[in-house]
Formats: sequence, C-alpha cells, structure tokens
Amino acid sequence: MVISKMPAQVKTVLRTLEEAGFAAYLVGGCVRDSLMGRTPADWDVATAARPDDVRQAIGAFRVVDTGLRHGTVTAMVEGMPIEITTFREEGEYLDFRHPSNVTFTADLHKDLARRDFTVNAMAWSEHTGLVDPFGGAADLGRGIIRAVGDPHQRFHEDALRILRALRFSSVLGFEIEEETARAALDCRSLLGRIASERIRDEFSALLCGTGVAPVLMEYADIIAVFIPEIEPSIGFCQNNYHHIYDVWEHTVHSIAAVEPELVLRLVMLLHDLGKPQSYTEDTDGVGHFYGHPMISTGIAGGVLLRLRYDRSLVRQVCTLVEYHDSHLFPTENSVRRWLMRLGEENLRLLIRIKRADNLAQSPDWRGRQEELRQSQAILEQVLCEKKAFSRDMLAVKGTDMIALGADGPQIGRLLDVLLEEVMGGRVRNEKGPLLALAQRIMDSWSM
Repeated sequence: MVISKMPAQVKTVLRTLEEAGFAAYLVGGCVRDSLMGRTPADWDVATAARPDDVRQAIGAFRVVDTGLRHGTVTAMVEGMPIEITTFREEGEYLDFRHPSNVTFTADLHKDLARRDFTVNAMAWSEHTGLVDPFGGAADLGRGIIRAVGDPHQRFHEDALRILRALRFSSVLGFEIEEETARAALDCRSLLGRIASERIRDEFSALLCGTGVAPVLMEYADIIAVFIPEIEPSIGFCQNNYHHIYDVWEHTVHSIAAVEPELVLRLVMLLHDLGKPQSYTEDTDGVGHFYGHPMISTGIAGGVLLRLRYDRSLVRQVCTLVEYHDSHLFPTENSVRRWLMRLGEENLRLLIRIKRADNLAQSPDWRGRQEELRQSQAILEQVLCEKKAFSRDMLAVKGTDMIALGADGPQIGRLLDVLLEEVMGGRVRNEKGPLLALAQRIMDSWSM
C-alpha cells in the first residue's frame, strides 16, 4: 500500500523524525480514509519519540503544546498543523471519558490496541507499509465497524465511542459488527455521563450521514438516552390514510428523503414528535393530530437547547417545525405571503421540508410533489421579477409617510396597508400611486 495523496508537509515530519532515530507512522483516520480512496481531512502522526524529543527533532518548525499531558504536540509546517503523538498506553477511565493516566511506550502495537475501532487502529510508514494488527483493512473491505478487543471495555473506557460507532455506521454506510452492536446497546446508559456538546457534535454528523436511516431504526434505544422525547413516537400507529408508517418510521423516512444539511435533518427529526400527545380518533377510527406542529415546536426547542445547539439554529429549526404542516398553495399570492412571513431562505427550506415529509407518507398521497414543484417555480419567478413581499421592497419608505403627516405607529400601519394592496395586485408598486393611496388612507383616518 502506498499513500499517494500525502501532503509534502506530512512527509517532512515523518522523515525528520525518522532521521532523528525515531519510528514515526501515520495513524487513525487518515490511514482509514486513504485505504478507502478518500482524501483525509486531517493527518495524524504517532511516534516513539517523547514530546521533548519531538520538539528537538523538528525544531526548525513552530511547535505548540496542544495536549502535552497525553503526549501530543502540534507542528506548524508551512502553514499546515500536524498533530504528533507519542505512542502510549492508558490507565483506567474513571469518568467514562478520559484515562486517569497515560504511560508512554515505544511499542506501536500497544498504542494501536487502545484505539476504539479496528478501522481506526491501523498505521502506515514508508518503511513498513500498512501495520494492521486487528484486521481493520479486512473490516473496511466488508463494511464493518468492530471494536478493538472487548467492546464492553472500549465503551466503558469512553462512552462517547457508542455514538461514534453509530456515526461511523451512518457516514460510511457500514454495519456495526454484532458483538459491538450488542455492547453498544448494553452500555447505552453511559451516554448520560457525556457532555451535551460532545453528544451534539457526534449526533449532528450521524444525522447527516448517507446511511442515517438504518442507524436510526436499529439504534433508536441509544438515541433515546439523550433524546428521550423520541420514545413515544416509536411504534405509534397513525391510523390515517395519509400514512403507511408509524410516527418514528415516518420520521426516519423523512430524514432520509431530505438533503443532508443539519438544519433540514433536525427539522425532520423533530417535526412530528408532538403527534403522540395530540392524537385523537374520529367516529370512523381515523387518527388525527390537530395542533401537533405547536407541540412539536416546544419539544424541538427543549431538545436543541439541552444539546447546546447555537441559538440562531434553534430559532430557525423551531420556525420550520412550526410551519411544516401549513399549506403552501401554488399561487403567486400564497408564495408572496409566505415570503413575507418567513423570508427567502426559510421558505426555500420549507419547500424542501414539505417535499421530504410528503415522500415519507403513503404513496397515494404523494401527488403534492407537483404542487410543491409549482410553488418552487412561482417562488423563482417572484424573486426574479423582484415583486414586493416586504416593507423594504416598496417604492415608498417611512420618510415618505412622515412627509405626508404620518407619525408614530401610523407609519408602520400605512406601510403594511400599502404592502397588502401591492401584494393583492390592487395598486402598482410605484411611488406616485402609492403616495396617492397613502394620502387617501390618511384622509379616511382623519374623518
């Protein structure tokens, strides 16, 4: 095996350490990605050299102590940061996240043995080629995520590895090996000890993976540890001719049907979690979920804030969850009103959300795709023709209303009425007609 896409800066670090008499290898994700034919995002180096030896060997470059307690320094080589870590063994993980102590070693195999999964426990150098003591390359070929050694021990050492297994499965489209999967389910409660920010980052990557659907279906019990709000939806029958799936199955299918962008996938994850609370049946036994968007919105806000998502993202997701079930008619008037309410970015997202929601419903109800296609076309036309859908798009401004004698709240009221008349096609969006209409309105108010 030859790693052909290795940057020159990485080659420089490896050769500099080797020329100083220390074994040095590429390790972890960059080896995995290279074997898969992908260009690695990061290049990590492991070496027998102690941190002080590393500093001395690569003294020509700036070195930053980024994780000295764990034997890691970062070399800045021609503008590229490269992490260099001393081979190490680790003590007990008393907090289910970090080792209580680290012992440096000269044995590469001992260093690889402490890693999470076989596909991440490989190393490479120009002299030895691939070093793969745990069968990571074979597991890559079979599309398998398998823990190094005893999976229960690996997950007790660092509970976040449970979610990392799911994330790798989703992103790579791999299956989790049976014993590793069983251990992940057995140990899932340990995720309760992990910081929300770390859960959030792994879950976000999982949610945007191409293989997200089977992961969410098979490991919902693990997701429910940190998002217990999904539990009522699992197996909840909808009893409605619009649906062929239970609430959780519909949720998962809708996630898979939308583009892998975080805001969209979060909306689809959360959009129907209010259904179990709002469920009613009519006299024919047909299920209905009146008011579920507002209940789902409240649930969404709680989940996202608990997982420490950015507040602007929380607001956007909650807005889209709130309106996901509203009807968007394929008319110019409807599209312009939705633009006024949501703005261009959120309306574009809402159309994509409604497409995915509809695709996850009964095939007999998927004719709404054509309505949404028409709405999209109208949206593009409205934007292209720069038709007004907000106050600031009017040909008159607040200063024009003041010049007519309006003041205080009257200014905003006038502009709103003018916008309504323009959107309804009853007056042209031109300064003269708008000023004339504004004057007539003010005259009527003074009568």
